[in-house]
Amino acid sequence: MKVAQENHHEEMPLSPVIEAKNLTKIFGDLTAVDNISFNVYPGECFGMLGPNGAGKTSTIRMIYGLSPITRGALAVFGLDIAQNTRAIKSRLGVCHQDNNLDPDLTVKQNLEVFSRYFNMSPAAARVQAESLLRFMALEHRKDARITELSGGMMRRLVLARALLNTPELLILDEPTTGLDPQSRHQVWERLGELKAKGLSILISTHNMDEASRLCDRLIIMDHGGILVEGKPLELINQHVGHDIIEVLEPNQALRAFVRARNMEYEDLGHRLIISTGDGNALFREISNEYCKEGCIMRMATLEDVFLKLTGRELRE
Repeated sequence: MKVAQENHHEEMPLSPVIEAKNLTKIFGDLTAVDNISFNVYPGECFGMLGPNGAGKTSTIRMIYGLSPITRGALAVFGLDIAQNTRAIKSRLGVCHQDNNLDPDLTVKQNLEVFSRYFNMSPAAARVQAESLLRFMALEHRKDARITELSGGMMRRLVLARALLNTPELLILDEPTTGLDPQSRHQVWERLGELKAKGLSILISTHNMDEASRLCDRLIIMDHGGILVEGKPLELINQHVGHDIIEVLEPNQALRAFVRARNMEYEDLGHRLIISTGDGNALFREISNEYCKEGCIMRMATLEDVFLKLTGRELRE
């Protein structure tokens, strides 16, 4: 199995793999993507986070040429997507949300048949399929039908299929949704190996652990726009702080205390969430004076940033 030549993102070249300028997508009265701009550079994993309906999938579909842009400019590999869709697609690998595998074919046949989209010779397709099945730990199931596979195996096969044409950019739309923890971590391990070899990756995900683990940089979207962009740890430190103190069933004395100290906090009624740069001394004070139990301190995460910026209301 081959991937694009190694190119560390720390030495970012001038030419981005993806360059979006004022990108807009409108469906009738709905503006799904609203005038966004961002770059993705060779060798980095770039994440797109956001609630349902934030515009992530609409953006991704424009990038791989499935949906035409309404306004703005979008270049992939330095090529205008509107004018060079076929040339761009030949250099992409796309892993869709759905496991749209052919149930009438075996695992290996799914790869070999898909290779025809890229005009690969049968011999080359066979070699590449066998290499990818080994990489995805699926070689022992190569003759199995799709219906015989677990959910994790099917996701690994969809990922293998996206790598058939040795892409320069891998696009992943919710790659681990619905997987159990073991299967999810297997997919993460494979993506980490691809990233280490220099493959450029664009990933849309709801999984904050996934984004923190894989992404060099990311954007958080909502209502079609970009709220923030940056490295995961920098976003955590900038928008939340290092530590989070959570208090169950907070009393009015504690609420008065955090207001008097002008602290960053969220009051959810039965739970108080306090953000702080260094929570040790504050945690001791709160736990001693205001709550004898139901008080915890933990490190802040990307999920705290996400919820702070996009809110806690359900999006369905």
